[in-house]
Amino acid sequence: MRKLRRLTDILPLLKEGRYRLGPHVAKHMLQEGFTELDVLRAIEWGRELCIYPEDGRMLVLGYMVFPPRLKLPLHVVLDYTPPRRVDIVTAFIPKDPHRVYSRARLAALLRHDRALEEVRWTGPVDLYPAWE
Repeated sequence: MRKLRRLTDILPLLKEGRYRLGPHVAKHMLQEGFTELDVLRAIEWGRELCIYPEDGRMLVLGYMVFPPRLKLPLHVVLDYTPPRRVDIVTAFIPKDPHRVYSRARLAALLRHDRALEEVRWTGPVDLYPAWE
């Protein structure tokens, strides 16, 4: 099992510039119109929404603040497995900001082709009656 790190452990690395932006976060920055500074501020003033110790990752909920009164949520996925830096895997504007994602759902969100897995019943059809 990987060493569990908290957001307070990671913040000094970000402030020292010891982080790396992944290609997925850059793609979302272009598509959704936020900047690297927005991502860093969201992490700095955000909170851990979920920690995935098996993967060495965490999901942070932060906000992009636009004075005087506009606050937009921003989810940021951090990989804390590198010993002396942090990888910012992705950042995106969530539809439901306080929702905690399962590992499987997070993996689906990180897919590059934006396709979602099809869910269907397997096994004998008569065990699953049709919805009426």
